[in-house]
Amino acid sequence: MILSTLNHLLKLLGGSEPASEDREAIFNETVLLVLARATDSDANIKPIEVDTVRDIVKKTTNEEVSAADVRNAAHSKIYESAPLERHLADVAGRLDIHDRASIARALAEVILSDERVTNKEVRFFDMVAEALQLTPAALCGLFATD
Repeated sequence: MILSTLNHLLKLLGGSEPASEDREAIFNETVLLVLARATDSDANIKPIEVDTVRDIVKKTTNEEVSAADVRNAAHSKIYESAPLERHLADVAGRLDIHDRASIARALAEVILSDERVTNKEVRFFDMVAEALQLTPAALCGLFATD
């Protein structure tokens, strides 16, 4: 279950080496963290964005989150220790390219959910993609198979 307290991420960012079975929890918590933060990126949180986050988290992780979970993750204490960009850079080495690209695609879906894209949202997406070390090819779903 995804916790709005983001326990696995906090352990990882505190310097603990995650167990291999923690990778899924780290992915799930990162999905929630990034998508929730996107609802706050333009300072105008709309209910459709929160609902979209809940739907995409369910689709991406098979886990249900409440509107309160989304809002808690958007304003998590995790941001007190370092900016989201640094957290994502730390997580990038723990997730494979497909997981990182999945997070970016989910983020794009959230940003597009209210049919209006602001400059702040574009900058937020670019920051996330860069912090997750995603190339333009990976963002388009092009992955080498050799």
